[in-house]
Amino acid sequence: MLTETETPGGVRPDRLEAFAARETRRFVNSRPKARAAQSGAAAWLDGVPLHWMKDWPQPFPVLVEKAKGARLTDIDGYGLDDFCLGDTGSLFGHSPEPVARAIRAQARRGLTYMLPTERANEVGRLLTDRFGPFRWQIATTATDANRFALRVARAVTGRPKVLVFNGCYHGTVDDIFVTLKDGRTVNRTGLLGQVADLSLTATCVEFNDLDAVAAALATGEIAAVLTEPVMTNCAMVLPAPGFLAGLRKLTRDHGAVLVIDETHTLSTGLGGYTGVHGLEPDMFVVGKAVAGGMPAAVWGMTDDIARLYRAANAMRGPGHSGMGTTLSANPMQFACLAATLSDVMTAATYAQMEKGADRLAQGLSEAIARHAAPWHVVRVGARVEFICAPGPLRNGAQALRAHHPALEAAVHTALLNRGCLIAPFHNMMLVSPATKKRQIDRLIAAFDEVLTDLFD
Repeated sequence: MLTETETPGGVRPDRLEAFAARETRRFVNSRPKARAAQSGAAAWLDGVPLHWMKDWPQPFPVLVEKAKGARLTDIDGYGLDDFCLGDTGSLFGHSPEPVARAIRAQARRGLTYMLPTERANEVGRLLTDRFGPFRWQIATTATDANRFALRVARAVTGRPKVLVFNGCYHGTVDDIFVTLKDGRTVNRTGLLGQVADLSLTATCVEFNDLDAVAAALATGEIAAVLTEPVMTNCAMVLPAPGFLAGLRKLTRDHGAVLVIDETHTLSTGLGGYTGVHGLEPDMFVVGKAVAGGMPAAVWGMTDDIARLYRAANAMRGPGHSGMGTTLSANPMQFACLAATLSDVMTAATYAQMEKGADRLAQGLSEAIARHAAPWHVVRVGARVEFICAPGPLRNGAQALRAHHPALEAAVHTALLNRGCLIAPFHNMMLVSPATKKRQIDRLIAAFDEVLTDLFD
């Protein structure tokens, strides 16, 4: 009998190999313009302007001609139902009309000043109304926002380390790219050009393990715990009952700063997971979709942390604080933030997204059951993921073992060939307010067809 290693995700290797080869040929033969365009991409390193664009499993990228709502059109003339949505950046659909209007209006008034505007005050009020009474700052990416939040946490506690969870991702924050190996915190093996020992700046434990959190905090070295309320970048892992409440209590007991990163879990509902579930972080970070697709992130701190931050800032020596970036807090960001927070990110929008995502999750689960596949589906608000392993998953180590790259790559290509685009990094799908019921049903039907090829 074949083992799980020999049958990734329960699929026989010979069947997977034949399926993947057939779907790859179908993709190549159907996109002659995209294939020919690769000859004109020589100026870019490896033919793409951002190396992540090589993470799609197809032999060459789809080239987008335009996007609107939840639909992409590529240069070969194919329409794609977009469930990737820029890996959350376009969570509310491509070019929401209020955001597009705001961009047009602001473009006539200047793009960047390094000075505030009256609209900045409006956005501050909107952020507080939406996410809670934090003292806010603007960054350009969630990576920057998380980096700055950690710098503040270290400054106000006088401690060196950050606690993160195995398998987490919080952007390209250099000093938290760690993993667990034989119970020890070590550098992740895939880091490029890394020379520092990151165990000096971070401690790694498993998600949902409060005993491990307590032991790490008891060392007195931990300035902050940085976490998503739901792990989203390693195959979705939900918090166990009581875990987040226990995390809040432990951080308070040990004087560590709790930083909640909602960049992906903004999909949960109005106010993100924090708002829906009444979490009480010391610092709050959200990026990507918060400005409707315009590069922007926000980070905020409670009044207590702000008071400690001001005191620490007053005592530091002259020179750069290590926090900044010239183009952050530009007026275009404020225009898009105001439009998104007031006219796009509404209770009615989330209700619509939730309904569609529930339809998608149920349809995928029914297909999995129909084909007796050893897979499962997880949903957090508008975010849905199928995982090619039994579930539920409890931590990052289990999530890592649940990944089957060759199988997932073949499934992604097959779904694309059937007009459905999902995120390339894992099996994540988003339902936007622009996503139509017929698009959801097409994805379910395509998924069912794929499972027929793999299991029947």
